[in-house]
Amino acid sequence: MTEENDGPTWPPMFSGMQEMSEQAIESQQEFMEQMLQAGAGGLDMNQLGAMSQTATFKTRVQSGGRISIPDAEREALDIEEGDIVQTVVIPVKRNRE
Repeated sequence: MTEENDGPTWPPMFSGMQEMSEQAIESQQEFMEQMLQAGAGGLDMNQLGAMSQTATFKTRVQSGGRISIPDAEREALDIEEGDIVQTVVIPVKRNRE
């Protein structure tokens, strides 16, 4: 039998990033399930701390496929030029004629 794979395969040099990404997604899903089941009183402070290191925002794709992280999010997450960040891209609206 082969291992079930429901997503794209990452190049071998990025396998560590893939594993961290999958772990982050699992942690976020568990956190949201706990919030829904237990209400605010069931929060684990470690999970809350991990969630505080994320940002959700909308931005426009610029020429060459570039996107910008807004100033407030960069400051809140202490992101500086040259830092490596992980992104998840979900199309919201297409401006095509």
